[in-house]
Amino acid sequence: MDDLDRAIIMELEAAGRISNAELAARVGLTPAPCLRRVRRLEEDGVITGYHARVDPEATGRGFEVLVNVDLVVKDRATVLAFEERVASFDEVVEFRRMFGLPDYFVRIATESIEHYEEFVTHVMDVPGLARVDSHLTMKRIK
Repeated sequence: MDDLDRAIIMELEAAGRISNAELAARVGLTPAPCLRRVRRLEEDGVITGYHARVDPEATGRGFEVLVNVDLVVKDRATVLAFEERVASFDEVVEFRRMFGLPDYFVRIATESIEHYEEFVTHVMDVPGLARVDSHLTMKRIK
């Protein structure tokens, strides 16, 4: 990967729907070699997809909570069962197993605090759960 590939990636991260002609102009290439580079980056798995940014309020997911989760027991069966169950919830938009504490970081998006409370009630039934620590965002900065 060279500087032109990095420039292409940066432009696509900022504006994924940009036309190939505009992308080529921004990175200093003609359209044909630019398109070849983009296709190579896609084939090599560097570019894994293109996504739309959606307003969470418009889709009924405007209430977001960041949650730290710890497990009581960390044997393989408990960890795998916990991950499968929590990942299956529609409200879970990001789910990470962490090194150290907490054991997991989960980003939850619901319609309201009432819906979040209902969600947490379901999560409390998941075996192996020791603690759920909810964090509400005061202000999104970046």
